[in-house]
Amino acid sequence: MNIIKLSAINSTNDYLKKRTSRQHVENFTIVIANHQTEGKGQIGAIWNSEPGKNLTFSVLIKDLLQDINSIFNLNAAVAVSIVQALKAFQADDLSIKWPNDILAGNKKLGGILIENSIKNNGEIFSIVGIGLNVNQTDFAALPRASSLAALTGKEYALDVLLDEIVQNIKRNVAALMNGDTAVWDRYHQLLYKKGMPMPFESRGKQFMGIIKGVTANGSLEVLLEDDTVATYGVRDIQMLY
Repeated sequence: MNIIKLSAINSTNDYLKKRTSRQHVENFTIVIANHQTEGKGQIGAIWNSEPGKNLTFSVLIKDLLQDINSIFNLNAAVAVSIVQALKAFQADDLSIKWPNDILAGNKKLGGILIENSIKNNGEIFSIVGIGLNVNQTDFAALPRASSLAALTGKEYALDVLLDEIVQNIKRNVAALMNGDTAVWDRYHQLLYKKGMPMPFESRGKQFMGIIKGVTANGSLEVLLEDDTVATYGVRDIQMLY
C-alpha cells in the first residue's frame, strides 16, 4: 500500500488530484495529513479537524467505474467500509446519513467527499476524501459531532484504523467489480432513518416523508404524504433532524 504522509496540507484531495494530473499514480495510493487546513465536505462545506487526533486522508481508486452513471457505487462501498471498520473497533449505533455522512446515533463521526475525473481515454479516476473523528473529544463548537474515542472512552492508533478502512474498501470495491450487490444491500440496511417518518425541506418548503432508499445514481427516494415516491439529488433536499 503506497502511503504519502504529510505534516500539513490544504487538502489531501487537491494534493492527490494534482499528483495524478502530472504523473502515474498507483491505484489505492493514500495521501494522509496530520493537519488539513482546507478540508472539504459536501457542497463546499469546510471539514474542520483537530491536528494529530483524527484521520484526514484521500485514496485514489481507478478501474472501478465504467461510466458516469455508476459513480454512486463507490460512495456506497466507501461508506459501508468505514462503518465495518468502526464496528471492528467496538463502535455501536452506526448509520449512513445520505449521501455519505457517518453517524453514531444522531452525531456525525465522519464524512466522505468523492471527486471524479474522466481521462482522455474514458477512464474514470476517483479521489476519495475521508474525514473521520477518532481521538478528538472536544466538540464544544460542534454540538452534532462526536468521535470514536468519545463513544468508547478509548484512544486509537490512527494507522491501524486507516489500514482497516482501506482493506475494507479494497474488498468492497473488488466485490462491486465482480457484480456483487451485497454492498448496496448493506448500504440500505445502514441508511439513517430509512422507513421512518422524517421532516424534510426542499426549495424552502418543509414536509414529511419516509426514506425508501437510494437509486443507483445516488438520488434519495422519499415516500410523500400523497403516497407518491419522489427522487431528490444532493442539492435538492435537506433532512431536518
